[in-house]
Amino acid sequence: MRRILIMGATSAIAEATAREFAALGDALFLVGRNPDRLTAIADDLRLRGAARAETWVMDARELSAYPALLDEATRRLGGLDTALIAHGTLTDQTAAQASSELMLAEFQTNALSHMVLCTELGNRFEAQGHGCIAVISSVAGDRGRQSNYVYGSAKAAVTAFTSGLRQRLHPKGVAVLTIKPGFVDTPMTAAFKKGPLWATPTTVAKAIVKAVQRGKPVLYTPWFWWPIMQIIKNVPEAIFRKLKL
Repeated sequence: MRRILIMGATSAIAEATAREFAALGDALFLVGRNPDRLTAIADDLRLRGAARAETWVMDARELSAYPALLDEATRRLGGLDTALIAHGTLTDQTAAQASSELMLAEFQTNALSHMVLCTELGNRFEAQGHGCIAVISSVAGDRGRQSNYVYGSAKAAVTAFTSGLRQRLHPKGVAVLTIKPGFVDTPMTAAFKKGPLWATPTTVAKAIVKAVQRGKPVLYTPWFWWPIMQIIKNVPEAIFRKLKL
């Protein structure tokens, strides 16, 4: 039985992943901003087999509150050995590029809050000599594109940060998983036209759980995003800057 903290537990991917963990009999500590949604999700997870399903209401931007959050999760679950960091926003690129204040707020939500929580978790898991930190980044972080470079640069920061954290903690018995989903059909992407490259939250969730179980370092999900992003990353800059992406 794993004892798992899920940050951003009301997001579609997080909820789907929690269902997979619940079916395995894991104990879950769900964190989010909406108390009613958290309660409903926790009730559902207990029915699906979760050993425990606890909730905690918190805004992920409250960076100073993370130590208290981890203390509470550890106390209620009787320990903590796994974390899924899944909160975030889908940045309005046009608005963010016109406002440095909004750009900074988006970077705090999509990058800095992840880094702070990873730091707190990393230090605790290092001290106990085991654990797994799974963090949702994005394929958008593999190369900046004009259509979403504020969001993409935040995810690039998360990817680089978790890469370094993984290297630091590997000798200590702590795994760090960087999750890079492509297009996922969720409420956050409801306005987007869907196509064959789009995945469901359940598909992504199953891949996340399998990667956690195997101690995988990086997960592109679905799998075909790895070759797609290798092509995009290797387009020469002289050509890339002329593309409408």
